[in-house]
Amino acid sequence: MAASSITFCANWQRKTNRMRFSLSSCTFAAFAALAVSACAPSDDAGKGGKGERAPGSSFGYELAVHETSDQGRSEAQPVAQMIDLTPAQLSEKIAAGNIRLIDVRTAEEVAEGIIPGAEHIPLDQFDPQQLSDDDGREIVLYCRSGRRSRIAGQALSEQSGEPAQHVAGGILAWQESGLETGTLTE
Repeated sequence: MAASSITFCANWQRKTNRMRFSLSSCTFAAFAALAVSACAPSDDAGKGGKGERAPGSSFGYELAVHETSDQGRSEAQPVAQMIDLTPAQLSEKIAAGNIRLIDVRTAEEVAEGIIPGAEHIPLDQFDPQQLSDDDGREIVLYCRSGRRSRIAGQALSEQSGEPAQHVAGGILAWQESGLETGTLTE
């Protein structure tokens, strides 16, 4: 009798494991069917219709395939463009005399030295809308290493719709190139 109860228990355990596997398979199949039906487009989606929600589909599907009417679309914003200048290129532009060089570093940094001919507008006060380009000079930005001048340049580019110029590597690259610095004269 003990052997028959062991055999019964072993058979029952195998059946239970198969049922668990079978139940897991059924659960997965039901989940997959639900996911597919939730993503099903309506009959008129893709046929010029607005892709309204199919009966029984989820709101998430609506968000995923939402079509905006022509009246609801906004114009694409221009991507900010930057032109990286080397210290040598900046030096040539300064020699030509047709640039407005703006240092966007802090006042403490500027006190340690500035590229000759530059004006100081700290990044936290930099407003591209306040810059006048009526005199026809090109605006070139720089900072200590190029990070802040890139931020200012992106703002300038977005406002003007034109690429902005900055010194890649900033005043550090300028000094490393052996070019001179001066003091701010106002």
